[in-house]
Amino acid sequence: MSTSLLGYNMPSPIIVAPTGSHKLANPEGEVATARAAAACNTIMVYKRRDVSATLVHRAESLGFRAIVLTVDTPVLGRREADIRNKMIAPQLSNLEGLMSLDDFDGGEGGSKLERFARETLDPSLSWKDVEWLKSITSLPILLKGIVTAEDARKAVEAGAAGVIVSNHGARQLDYAPATISALEEVVKAVAGAVPVLVDGGVRRGTDVLKALALGAKAVMVGRPVLYGLAARGEAGARHVIEMLNKELELAMALCGCRSVAEVTRAHVQTEGDRIRALL
Repeated sequence: MSTSLLGYNMPSPIIVAPTGSHKLANPEGEVATARAAAACNTIMVYKRRDVSATLVHRAESLGFRAIVLTVDTPVLGRREADIRNKMIAPQLSNLEGLMSLDDFDGGEGGSKLERFARETLDPSLSWKDVEWLKSITSLPILLKGIVTAEDARKAVEAGAAGVIVSNHGARQLDYAPATISALEEVVKAVAGAVPVLVDGGVRRGTDVLKALALGAKAVMVGRPVLYGLAARGEAGARHVIEMLNKELELAMALCGCRSVAEVTRAHVQTEGDRIRALL
C-alpha cells in the first residue's frame, strides 16, 4: 500500500485531513491526533496577513513539510446547528498571543465561531494570495477546496504543488457536489502536473480504493478520526486509521492489486459510465 507524495515515501495513501478544534472531541485535541498519525498542517488566510505569515514561519521552523491553504472559506457557511446552539469553540492554541476567540462575542442569535470567522477571514481571498503565500515560504503549497476543472487548472498555473478535492465536509455550501463525483474532472484537468488528493465521505477502505481508481494520489480522512478521538482518545484515532488501512489492504487483495500502482480506472464504474453504456 506504500506510495509517495511530494517526494516523501508513505506507508499508505490514507492521510489524516486538516481539521480544526479537535478539543471538541477530546481534551488532548490535536496532540492526541498527531500522536496517532502524522497530522497535516492547514492554514486559512486571515485579514491580518501578519498572523498568517507568523503561522507559516512557525510551521517551517517546526519541521512541517507542506502548507495546506483552504480556499473554499473566504466566508463561513451558514452553520445553523452552531447558531442554534450558540457554539463556543475551544481556544485555538496556534493563535495564542495573536488573536483570541474571547474577543468575538457571538451575541444574540449567533455562534462565537461565526462572529470570529466574519471578523477575521478575508472575503477578498483570490489567486493573488497564493502568489503572496509562495513569496513568504519555500514549503510546497497544496490548495484545499477545488471541485472544478477550471479551478484545478488555475491552481496549477498559480504554482500549487498539489490540489485537494474538497467541499469542506459539505458544511460550506448546500448542494455542492460530492467530492468523489468531482474527482475525475479535476484529475483530468491537471493532467499529471501535480498530485490530486481528495477528502469527504471516506468511511471504508473500499472508498479509498474508489478514489485511487479515479486518479487520486491519496485520500484525507476527517470525521472518522474525530469520532475515534471522541470515543477513545489517541487510541481511538489510531484504531480508525488502522481499520481503514486493513480494509484497503483487503479490498486491494480481492481486486487482485499487489500495489496501489495496480489500482486503475477499470476497477470502478461510475454513474456516468453506466449512462454512457446505455447510449
